[in-house]
Amino acid sequence: MTDIRNIVVLTGAGISAESGLNTFRGPGGLWEGHRVEDICTPEALARNRALVLDFYDQRRAALATVAPNAGHVALARLDREWQGGLLIVTQNVDDLHERAGAERMLHMHGELMSAFCEHCGHRQRFGGAMLDGTRCGGCGAADTLRPDIVFFGEMPYEMDRIDAALGAADLFVSIGTSGAVYPAAGYVQQARHAGIETLELNLEPSAGSYFFHETRLGPAGELVPAWVEEMLGK
Repeated sequence: MTDIRNIVVLTGAGISAESGLNTFRGPGGLWEGHRVEDICTPEALARNRALVLDFYDQRRAALATVAPNAGHVALARLDREWQGGLLIVTQNVDDLHERAGAERMLHMHGELMSAFCEHCGHRQRFGGAMLDGTRCGGCGAADTLRPDIVFFGEMPYEMDRIDAALGAADLFVSIGTSGAVYPAAGYVQQARHAGIETLELNLEPSAGSYFFHETRLGPAGELVPAWVEEMLGK
């Protein structure tokens, strides 16, 4: 990898799994006995608001039991030290990248530590339990906050910013993703079509591994620090 200036990094559940967070719909995974249709759709929220709020309250509380791992820390180092362009796009809704120190990043699927008001559209940091009752910090309405999570059927966040970053990138790196959740799964094809170098760092080959120029297999906590060291050592 030579003449790399601008990098886009996509991270998925695999990097957070190494911190102890259950992976997206993995064995014994995040949905924990619930159908996706019952806890991660707008219709589910309308049908059984208490169930949905409680589900995400439990996920939010679980964040206090985990910490960023070496993969998160390495990406935060890349953020601090890389002199070129960088955007870390995470599909994860946890706050482990931020807690590691990353700043040039976005959450395309929303954040557990954020709430969204269905009445006025105001977003606010939120670290408590929505099921206990809430009030919007924008309009003051009671019990109108929902998890600031992109439910199935909703548009991921900041798509224009992601497309612009990919358009300017020299390197696209995918870390800990299944390659099965769109639109993120299509970024490697978008990158290849634009002539961008592509690299996959994953525990096992993803559904889209064959699109990457190179795939390195192993734990994110080992692969990511090694790759960051390689990039910063150029």
